[in-house]
Amino acid sequence: MPTNILLIDDDATFGEQVIGLLQKKGFTADQCHDGKKGLHSAIHANFDLILLDVLLPSLNGFSVLKQLRQVKQTPVMMLTACGAESERIQGYQKGADDYLAKPCNFTEMLLRIEAVLRRVRSTEKSDQSNTAMVIDQLQIQKTGQRVKYDGQIVEFTPIQFRLLWTLVENHQQILTKPYLYQAVLKRAFSRYDRSLDMHLSRIRRKLSEVGMPQERFVTIHGKGYKFS
Repeated sequence: MPTNILLIDDDATFGEQVIGLLQKKGFTADQCHDGKKGLHSAIHANFDLILLDVLLPSLNGFSVLKQLRQVKQTPVMMLTACGAESERIQGYQKGADDYLAKPCNFTEMLLRIEAVLRRVRSTEKSDQSNTAMVIDQLQIQKTGQRVKYDGQIVEFTPIQFRLLWTLVENHQQILTKPYLYQAVLKRAFSRYDRSLDMHLSRIRRKLSEVGMPQERFVTIHGKGYKFS
């Protein structure tokens, strides 16, 4: 089935350009010009990705995203004003998966769209098929949430296990904090919330106690984490 994308943006000229670009790349694409109609479409139809402008008639993009997240987890890329850091932070807090500043480079837009879709599909595929992983001395099994390192059993809370699984499953890839908040903590990102750092610190400590070097969990300043 073709990938179905919804653009919620009141700029008709920009919308025509984006819809045409997406269709040339093999996507199916629809557009809504105001927030309320966009929210209705996003909830009642099945889309693989939503491109959501912040400034919209009837209901702004943040309100659309907040209400959407109450019922669906469709990936959302926010379209924000160039340089508007506060808008990006607010979008992440309300559950956005990525953002793109307007006016935007259409090549970058396509690359970002493909990256989000690839990440979502990878997660869905692993949820369906991957039940165990072994990397060096580390063994992780979803059934019973069992973890061993060098033959030694390590106990983790459900959240800690989810965070460990997600990082190891995507080893050598930098995972952003907003993504991990959604995937692991099941809530929107907040830069003042240190709970993710706390959980990772406890994972590091527990595994270091059985011999794993703490350096395998890498903090990338300003970006996120990776398991190396």
